Amino acid sequence: MNRRRFVASAATAGAGILILPCPTSARSLFERRIRDAGNHLLHADLVILGGGLGGCAAALAACRAGLRVILTEETDWIGGQLTQQGVPPDESRWIETHGCTASYRALRDGIRDHYRRHSRLLPEVAARKDLNPGDGFVSRLCAEPRVALAQLESMLLPYQAAGTLHLLREHQVVAAQTGRDSIEAVQCRSSRTGNRIELRAPWFIDATELGDLLPLAGVEHVTGAESRREHGELHAPERAEPANQQAFTLCFAIDHVAGEDHTISPPPGYRFWRDYVPKLRPPWSGPLLSLTTSHPQTLKPRPMGFSPISEETGSAPNLWRYRRIARQANNAPGAYPGDITVVNWPQNDYWLGNLVGVPEGEAHRHVRRARELSLSLLYWLQTEAPRPDGGTGWRGLRLRGDVMGSEDGMAKYPYIRESRRIRALFTVTELHCGRQARAALTGRPEGAVRAEAYADSVGIGHYNIDLHPSSLGDNYVDVPSLPFQIPLGALIPVRVSNLLPACKNLGTTHVTNGCYRLHPVEWNIGEAAGALVAFALRRKVTPRAVRETPSLLAEFQSSLRDQGFELEWRELS
Repeated sequence: MNRRRFVASAATAGAGILILPCPTSARSLFERRIRDAGNHLLHADLVILGGGLGGCAAALAACRAGLRVILTEETDWIGGQLTQQGVPPDESRWIETHGCTASYRALRDGIRDHYRRHSRLLPEVAARKDLNPGDGFVSRLCAEPRVALAQLESMLLPYQAAGTLHLLREHQVVAAQTGRDSIEAVQCRSSRTGNRIELRAPWFIDATELGDLLPLAGVEHVTGAESRREHGELHAPERAEPANQQAFTLCFAIDHVAGEDHTISPPPGYRFWRDYVPKLRPPWSGPLLSLTTSHPQTLKPRPMGFSPISEETGSAPNLWRYRRIARQANNAPGAYPGDITVVNWPQNDYWLGNLVGVPEGEAHRHVRRARELSLSLLYWLQTEAPRPDGGTGWRGLRLRGDVMGSEDGMAKYPYIRESRRIRALFTVTELHCGRQARAALTGRPEGAVRAEAYADSVGIGHYNIDLHPSSLGDNYVDVPSLPFQIPLGALIPVRVSNLLPACKNLGTTHVTNGCYRLHPVEWNIGEAAGALVAFALRRKVTPRAVRETPSLLAEFQSSLRDQGFELEWRELS
């Protein structure tokens, strides 16, 4: 690969930026650049781009091992899908006892403890071991984004206080400098000032939501759907479709204040979304803005209910309870004016364009249209949604920008389901973890198959293969997966030697991305990546050597177990 250089210019925002120690031979070069170009530069053992769950977990693992770490975040909130995107954790049904790392369990426990210490929970609610603050039914831990943010920040704070972790909020990676098979430096731009900062390290981790570093550094990667011929997957298309990517969603938070009118103005594009009937394969159930959606497994019309003033809505599930993050009845009188729920439903999934593989202006346009869709759904709920009592609309529905940390009530960042993915030493396919695919491959009944066992496992996870409608018109693909392991080979790029993924950008396919993209798995991927960097630096080896040398692999896996990783599934019931 040809050497690519960027030009460092413009000082970063804010006086007093810490210049971390670096080798003497490099320091003179850095100081000369700062003096000549007026550019701020930071150096560390590891640069992590992206402060989502994977990025935070990578930072914790690396700092725990004594590394100096720089962590960047595009917004002013760390936590990714759990906080800035407003999505309660999607987890396996075994999550309360096993199936995640010790640090992820500490995050979950900390969120519950925060409510017990600082909220006005009723005593009998606070005493629940499996406390679910919102009693939403999508997750066993439906909580407010700010509480998850507070817990994540408390986990990182000791390393920030010690000076081993430097967090750059509101910074986006915009350029990379590369050598033959490695990354030498990256540039990040402050969204507040437009100024740039140069970051140098021997190791880099891409934990951005969309795999932003991969194209900037010329890292081999894929987007969209691979062909069925490439991997033999049951649910892959006949031909590769790089532009066929899952919907993203701009979530929002609302409560309901009885007797008040919080109806918003009709948003731009409301007429379009009001009349929009998705053209998907197989067909959608009807108009998008309705209480009938496509069932993810059967694709038949699925009636849903909606009522912010009652728990039940007959035989149909109540969407109000789906991602409810605060339940008034769980707390003392006056603690909450009402329940709070997050709207991340099929009705505000946006699949009319992509955020990857398109010009920046087009991506921004799709985010604006996704915002219009979410606001249109809210306006429809306020004015036209059928009520159980025969009326229409719930005018007391109120946007809660304070819950999402935004002015308009929308999440700070779109909920991303699919990223660029590295070309890895090993690619996880449907034949490795799909229940139907494994049964077809082995000739055994679906109830008797297990996922592929990996000798280089660095963690475990489980979730259905859950693909939301896509930008080229595919309806849901939601099929069973098997409890799986995370292979180290899926974290190692085929060529670049000092980069690891820590988000949805590891070596999976479009299909298996659907079960490797959720909260605890992303955390495990990130934590394993951070631990691998520390191990490789300590042993002065490459990740490839760790995977390919039995003694090194055994030592690394032993160190993971010591840190609370689960590398294989126990017997499940």
